[in-house]
Amino acid sequence: MVKSPYSDLHKGAFWKTGVAQENPYLIEGIYKKKFNISPETKIATAGSCFAQHISRHLKKNGYNLLDVEAPPPGLSANLHQKFGFSMYSARYGNIYTVRQLLQLAQEVAGKSKPQNFIWEKEGKYYDALRPAVEPEGLESAEEIIIHRKFHISRVRELFKSFDLFIFTLGLTEMWIHKESGTVFPTAPGTLAGEFDENLYEFKNAEFGEIINDFNEFQNVLRKIRRDKPFRVLLTVSPVPLTATASGKHVLNSNMYSKSILRAVAGQLHEKRENIDYFPSYEIVTNPRMHSTAFSDNLRSVRDEAIQTVMNHFFSEHPVIERESHNSSKNKLQDKINNDIQCEESLIEAFGK
Repeated sequence: MVKSPYSDLHKGAFWKTGVAQENPYLIEGIYKKKFNISPETKIATAGSCFAQHISRHLKKNGYNLLDVEAPPPGLSANLHQKFGFSMYSARYGNIYTVRQLLQLAQEVAGKSKPQNFIWEKEGKYYDALRPAVEPEGLESAEEIIIHRKFHISRVRELFKSFDLFIFTLGLTEMWIHKESGTVFPTAPGTLAGEFDENLYEFKNAEFGEIINDFNEFQNVLRKIRRDKPFRVLLTVSPVPLTATASGKHVLNSNMYSKSILRAVAGQLHEKRENIDYFPSYEIVTNPRMHSTAFSDNLRSVRDEAIQTVMNHFFSEHPVIERESHNSSKNKLQDKINNDIQCEESLIEAFGK
């Protein structure tokens, strides 16, 4: 037989045996961990809407997830997510873009202050950098500033203390305040505020910009932590765009966005020893899964597909048994409304 560089490759190297004939619910070799996660590893989570699924499953399975902005004792568990609690490790809501993540770190480090972040709607005031955490708004702009100062103080503690940062890349598209460069998770006029084309502009980040933003995020983080080492685990959200403001068809824009984000995650994983990549995007969008992975709207990922994603994760990072306290934690988790909080989905209301 003629010798070929393909002769002795594992079955996962070939589409036929690695995809077409493979069990989509347990894909052999699709993820090999770069580092271990121990029961003591302090984990922080953040990212786009899909990251909420990851956070919830990690909590449920005994991982040491930090929560520096726990819900107040009197708040019913089924209202936690409505007010931005129990979603992530802090009450920052969804962080869709790396630029948004960098902006948060710079604010924590005192390197910059976001501008024009107090939006108004029907006499109520909203923090435009996390507009969904107070769905009914606050009574004054002063309250927004007080709440934000407390929030940033808690995120500072989070950034100083975690060992592992799990971040889900969601979007390349964003809305920016022209004069200051402040970036928002939603377009003004969606949840609150009012859109003015003289004040705000649309931006679709490119590969190099996102790489630079993430590298700068790590640099800022190191200064906050005084060079205390940390690790990062990146994922890419498989949830498609709700809509695009790029002027292109949403299919084209979605493919652009996910391709760029996957390439960013891939390069960071290859070039940085402290960064791992977990292929949630590939598992959900696998052609063998695709017909059953999404709900009828073809955006929301079904619970069964999410469980498949997490099974792949737990195959490399086994479930951590914490019998002494897991039962009470799981009971609380079961009471929490597990519907995903996603500001981006509100854009659908503007569709014709």
